[in-house]
Amino acid sequence: MTKGQLEAKISEIISKFEIEHMGRGPEKIRTIIFQDLIIVRIKGFLSKAETNLATTKDGVELIKKVRMALFESSRDNLEEAIQGLIEVNVVSTYSDVSTKTGEKLIGIVVDRDLEELVSK
Repeated sequence: MTKGQLEAKISEIISKFEIEHMGRGPEKIRTIIFQDLIIVRIKGFLSKAETNLATTKDGVELIKKVRMALFESSRDNLEEAIQGLIEVNVVSTYSDVSTKTGEKLIGIVVDRDLEELVSK
């Protein structure tokens, strides 16, 4: 498998995770592998109601809290899916959302250099 193919498969896993566990799939998703780090950039994941709620400071805080709680409660499912695709152990997983841009970043650190596992 090439690096690009692996990045595409990870994007598919993340997109499926977003639909099943976060309630909505992304409009755009891009995955980048750099050594032992997987970075996923998701665009267009906020619902219309969340976008409206994000116009106030309290609304932004509420969205971030809810999204973080949803992610944390389902993180094991995401890590298992990644480990099922690639024979690695997930060391840590991070996630944050921007209500201003409607983007979400997910960072996944694994125990091996993924660039060494794939064909160029």
